[in-house]
Amino acid sequence: MTKPPGKLLPLVAALLCGAVLAQAASPSKHSTTSAKPAVQASSHGLLSTSTTSKRGAPSSTKPTRPAVKPPAPKPPVDDWNLTGHGKVLYLTFDDGPQHEWTPKVLQVLRKHHAQATFFVIGIQVAQFPELVTAERAAGHHVGNHTYDHKTLTRLPDAKVRQEIGQGIKSKCLRPPEGATNEKIHAIAASYHQHEVLWDVDTEDWEKPGIAHIEHAIMSGARPGAIILMHDGGGNRSQTVAALDSALTKLTKLGYTYRSLPC
Repeated sequence: MTKPPGKLLPLVAALLCGAVLAQAASPSKHSTTSAKPAVQASSHGLLSTSTTSKRGAPSSTKPTRPAVKPPAPKPPVDDWNLTGHGKVLYLTFDDGPQHEWTPKVLQVLRKHHAQATFFVIGIQVAQFPELVTAERAAGHHVGNHTYDHKTLTRLPDAKVRQEIGQGIKSKCLRPPEGATNEKIHAIAASYHQHEVLWDVDTEDWEKPGIAHIEHAIMSGARPGAIILMHDGGGNRSQTVAALDSALTKLTKLGYTYRSLPC
């Protein structure tokens, strides 16, 4: 017996609707093949390119700092650029050590907080070695004034070497009377000694009077000046008095006093 057509239509519609929903829920061949290349492309990128840090360096290696060149070495200090230290004077004393006047010169220097350089004679050092020790202990420097105070330019080469070589060990040589020439200079250099003369001669060796010596010191004072005086070779009472007076005035003018680099 055939069912009425009106009752079949809802059943057919339901069946068709279910078929459509089932087909939509199952993946199609097109959608499956289109997903795989996307994954493969992503995986290929991870294998071929290393992960980088914020600085751009590979994460598998530590970031390295750029090589820094060491600073260029500084040129050696020129200790003999005496004018480069401002208002500094270089007080020097020849012909000592002497048992009476050297201690008095040291006392004046200590009073004024002054450093100086003593150019000593070898035969005097042999007599008063403790005075050289005292000079160095007080911070002063000691230079070579030869062994026996001979005028070097009047001596044969062998005697010049003897006078210099037997003098006190120092980096500095002051030739007696300032008498020198190229030969003396070369011989001194062979003993690694720097010849040192002076800028101001106080002429105190002539005992011209305290006022004369003091005036010579004051008038010759300028930055880097080397001043010649004596603590040996005779009575140096004028030198001691003039030194004390001059240093009092020069210190007020802003001068300081250093030893030469001997």
